[in-house]
Amino acid sequence: MEWTFNRAGLGALGLCFLLMGAALPSQATPTSNSTAATPAPAGATRFGTVWRMRGEITAVRGSASRKLREGDPVYVGERVRAAPQAEAVLRTEDAGVVAVRPSTEFIAEKFAAEDKPSDGFTMRLVTGSLRVISGWIAQTNRSGHNIVTASATIGIRGTDHEPYVLSPELARETSNPEGTYDKVNRGGTTMKVGDNTLDIDPGKVGFVRAPAKTKERALLTILLPVLLDKVPSFYVPGEFDTELDRYSQTADQESKKQLEQRRKSPDAATAAAACAPTDIAKTWLAQLDGAIAKGDAQAIIAMFAPDAAVRATVKEKDGKMTSVDLLRDELAQSTIAAMKGLKDYKQRRVWTDARLTDLSGGMTCDRISLRSVVVEQGKQSGKPYRFESLEQYSIELRAGKWVAVKAETTQQ
Repeated sequence: MEWTFNRAGLGALGLCFLLMGAALPSQATPTSNSTAATPAPAGATRFGTVWRMRGEITAVRGSASRKLREGDPVYVGERVRAAPQAEAVLRTEDAGVVAVRPSTEFIAEKFAAEDKPSDGFTMRLVTGSLRVISGWIAQTNRSGHNIVTASATIGIRGTDHEPYVLSPELARETSNPEGTYDKVNRGGTTMKVGDNTLDIDPGKVGFVRAPAKTKERALLTILLPVLLDKVPSFYVPGEFDTELDRYSQTADQESKKQLEQRRKSPDAATAAAACAPTDIAKTWLAQLDGAIAKGDAQAIIAMFAPDAAVRATVKEKDGKMTSVDLLRDELAQSTIAAMKGLKDYKQRRVWTDARLTDLSGGMTCDRISLRSVVVEQGKQSGKPYRFESLEQYSIELRAGKWVAVKAETTQQ
């Protein structure tokens, strides 16, 4: 259901629910209505977190299998499988990205991002396709960042690329030879088969045939990596590629920035751990969500600074997006109006991502940036509603209390 926006409120719903609970961002914190986070397997190393997802994607370790959700961790050694219509984007611990295409299966065999010589990232692509935007491991240990398939090893050069293992079934459907392909969007990769290597530049696609069933030496020449004349038709953009295209433009700078923050002192990482921004963000959001559930408009307003900047972006009936900036007083009026007639209110936060805000070159525990995805539903004036939105907040410690100095919500 879509609501028409007006400055006094969001139709019958009211502005506050888009700002404080009716949004479904790509990272949200579970509430009492959501399933608890999956505990980490003993001794497991996290290599990524689910950032975006649609459809069913599972992670299998031994006999244990779990369905992934946005915000879930993915660990080294797990076999990740995407259903035929499913896609996901994982954010790796070194500020990289791995986009999982439909019908893809892979295993992260090694991952270490501790700014040490032993750092590295090795992923085995069994079938299907990935889009990999490398993080800071590519800057500190380029030779240790590899994608391995049955027919080739793909090394990187600070890269945005798309390795693809074409199965026998898809090879027949598309009339393309079975094997490993790699399309480079930015940077460069190197395909390796034994002692033979092939450098691939942006806009080019490298290819290595699937291993022959016979071991006759005469056939080895057709297993060498080659450049294709054009991009095969089975390379199609994923659902989240527009967003990934934007991220790719600044990915190297972003990963470098995160690495520099880690190196600043003993430190940035230690300070963040001591401050526990995620715990602070979850506590703040729980208070906000609780005030909404109770219909306590004054408690909601009290969580925003007097000079808070608030923006809501919502869908009109014609599908167009409209943005409105509000002052705290306007927010208060919309909030109070929205509380009237609210019934059967429920909400579920999908995930929450929180980080210390780096101000003036220093990391201090007094300002936190957080993003959260939340789904809300209920009845307003007897009419059912359901909203999914992405919420973004900057919260600041003032006089011993965390308050929002900036809030933005975008209806999905």
